[in-house]
Amino acid sequence: MRTVFHEQLDTLNEGVADLCERTAAMMQLATDALLHADLDASETVIGRLDDVDRQCAALEADTFTLLARQAPVASDLRAVLSGMRSVADLQRMGALAAHVARITRRRHPEIAVPGEVCGYFAEMGRIAFQLAQDTRYVVLEGDPDMAARLNVDDEAMDNIHQRLFVVVMSPEWSHGTTAAVDVTLLSRYYERFADHAVEIAHSVVYRSTGARRD
Repeated sequence: MRTVFHEQLDTLNEGVADLCERTAAMMQLATDALLHADLDASETVIGRLDDVDRQCAALEADTFTLLARQAPVASDLRAVLSGMRSVADLQRMGALAAHVARITRRRHPEIAVPGEVCGYFAEMGRIAFQLAQDTRYVVLEGDPDMAARLNVDDEAMDNIHQRLFVVVMSPEWSHGTTAAVDVTLLSRYYERFADHAVEIAHSVVYRSTGARRD
């Protein structure tokens, strides 16, 4: 019975890792679409959200079945519950990438962000992609040291988010209210994407030790 349980848990873990890769690719493509006003790329990202949602729903259903049939306790229960939380985080990450793509689509054929902040979003896209990929590694390898190191990139993302807020609130901002709202929303989407990725990585530590990060 325990062998079956751990096989099912491995399947859940592999599903979470696959979703990390999928959402990383979505945010990378969404960033490319944003910076180049690429309508086809933005439509592709939006279309991929349905696949992510279906995979998340399937994993959630499997997890509820696992809880009902195996009644795990202690570390096994932590593993299942952290997996469930990770699926929810990944579903949100997919939605955030789609939000970026929708703003690109809404402003097409214009680029949704002024040229002076494009560099910020290129860097946010790079960090988001790397965080999701590193989180995939943590999920598969159970590496708590890597999970801790993800905080560095998360802080870098937070710093860019804060700098962009200062930029759009500056008296020198000359691009109007609509652009300011778009930049603020987009920055928030990237910042939240990073937060969800880091939360998944740290759930590996919780699963293994029962200790939550500060």
